[in-house]
Amino acid sequence: MAAAPVDSVSEAKASLLNQPRAVWAVFFAGIIAFMGIGLVDPILPAIGDNLGASRSEVSLLFSSYNAVMAVAMLVTGAISSRIGIKVTLLVGIIVIAIFSGLGGLSNGIWILIGLRGGWGLGNALFVATALTAIVSLSKSGVTKAIILYEAAIGLGISVGPLLGGELGAISWRGPFLGVAALMIVAFIALITLMPKPDSRQAARRSTSLLDPFRAMRHRSLLVFGLTAGMYNFGFFTLMAYAPFVLELDEHGLGYVFLGWGVLLALTSVFMAPKLQQKFGTVKSMSVMLTLFGLVLLAMGVWTSTQWVIIAAVIIAGALLGNNNTLITTAVMNAAPIERSTASAAYSFLRFIGAAIAPYLALKLADWFNPHVPFIVGAAFVLLSVVFILLNRNHVKHVDQVAIGH
Repeated sequence: MAAAPVDSVSEAKASLLNQPRAVWAVFFAGIIAFMGIGLVDPILPAIGDNLGASRSEVSLLFSSYNAVMAVAMLVTGAISSRIGIKVTLLVGIIVIAIFSGLGGLSNGIWILIGLRGGWGLGNALFVATALTAIVSLSKSGVTKAIILYEAAIGLGISVGPLLGGELGAISWRGPFLGVAALMIVAFIALITLMPKPDSRQAARRSTSLLDPFRAMRHRSLLVFGLTAGMYNFGFFTLMAYAPFVLELDEHGLGYVFLGWGVLLALTSVFMAPKLQQKFGTVKSMSVMLTLFGLVLLAMGVWTSTQWVIIAAVIIAGALLGNNNTLITTAVMNAAPIERSTASAAYSFLRFIGAAIAPYLALKLADWFNPHVPFIVGAAFVLLSVVFILLNRNHVKHVDQVAIGH
């Protein structure tokens, strides 16, 4: 199905909360899946201490996860078009459960890094397909379905650090085993509540492995993907490096990133649509990214002042929540191609930045000083603003599509 303008009148009549049970099953499973992003944040120092790993080695828990996700995103469309959305979601959940459970039982940092990569594979299968599932099953239209998807991301990202902090205070293994158990619950919910694929789904053309690469020929999609890659460099610099400079225990880190995640969830659902309607997608994204770049710059200047870093992390959540919804909605309407293909191409580009940033951030701190990682992250985010403004003529058409009501 090609991307098309949203009928804002019909969406206005449909409530965001008036959804089939299948949508809520995917929503619940999405919350658990996205816990994986922030889950390890509060336990990064503890993992290093318990496994005798350096900070840069611990950062690879993010890098392996995101690198595998980036590559796997290229094949998710081909897989889901052949075995169906429901089966792909279930396979993704099983893979996450297996690798997170094995991670909780592992005894070496490099084994754990490899298992996090396997977790990333499961997440790629689930995440890319979950967006398509929520959009196709939702009764409230594409843009409100995207807001619901972003809400699942926000809740997962916010609950992840809290769960990681609480279980991590008992043992660093707890968060990994906890996610495995929750994924079993999500599996039961999906297999029970999601409908079987109908004959129309079975008759659809199978997606080629080359489709995501062909999608990048669309300048608008390429611009958004590269912008997201640069902005995710800053995003995951904050995620992977901030826990080491905050000097808090597992509980403290969990609460700081809980505040970050709560603001991310609230702004992605309630504030982003209002910004888009009033100022437009590209302008709103540019402002949010500029502010996020300035926040990272402040973290680079006052790295040794704990309360500044805490406040900056939490404030960043609001900026990232807005931008996530704005850019995801823009991507879904950027080019006349299958939304699942657009999502795969875009996700590949954005997770490249997310894979490089964690390891490089800790290395920059070792090579230079504690301030440099945040400053470099800020530079990438501000560069993304310059890039999207230089390509404004190629993406301005997305402002014709309203998100929200």
